[in-house]
Amino acid sequence: MSDFPRLMNSQQTHALVRIREMILRGELGPGQRVAEAPLAELLGMSRTPIRQALPVLAQEGLLAEHEVRGYVVRGFSAADIIDAIDLRGLIEGMAVRRVAERGASLVLIEELRACLHEGDRILHKGFVEQADEAAYAEMNASFHQLIVREAQSPMIAQALERNGRIPFAGPQALAFDDASMERVYGTFYYAHRQHHIIVEALERGEAARAESLMREHANPAKESLNLPGLDSAARGVRPLSSIIR
Repeated sequence: MSDFPRLMNSQQTHALVRIREMILRGELGPGQRVAEAPLAELLGMSRTPIRQALPVLAQEGLLAEHEVRGYVVRGFSAADIIDAIDLRGLIEGMAVRRVAERGASLVLIEELRACLHEGDRILHKGFVEQADEAAYAEMNASFHQLIVREAQSPMIAQALERNGRIPFAGPQALAFDDASMERVYGTFYYAHRQHHIIVEALERGEAARAESLMREHANPAKESLNLPGLDSAARGVRPLSSIIR
């Protein structure tokens, strides 16, 4: 088992990934109320990880607090998400450039390499299963947060936090729109190769290259979402009325 920094328990991460994908695919549409019990039954898990996941999804901008209790699904547009992901690439590019210019600490490199080992472990089979999505999401979020932390800039951290309130904009917010596991594996493999190259650039102190790589690294997130389909998803296609209470 890898010792990379874990952000949350695996059941909560699994719940986050599944609910994000339900919203992305239009299975939960804007204005629909999300209830713990039927959602837990549908996903085949206990209510606890669902209860833990819903406030996180609200922070990501996918859900809004209901005026009485619980949460409802928020609407979103493809244009907003594209802009937010591109903006994340710019801000994280600034962060990684600052780290490279200052010189990455040995502790950071060790932690990033633990993330690389975890990603390699997930992908070494040559394919991924549904359970691997949550594990990769944990690793990916940790990788990005480590670099932002090392930049030691409250302004960068705050800008990313605000930007992350746009649905699917944050590095932890992995979701796939009706994707085959083969395509998921290809996206993960490409993005993780970028992780390796970013770490190499940091080790060498190649600030401009690291910044350029981090900006490019935002693109697989847009591809994984199949963004042309987001507008129809935002209109609430294929609602699951059993989730609404």
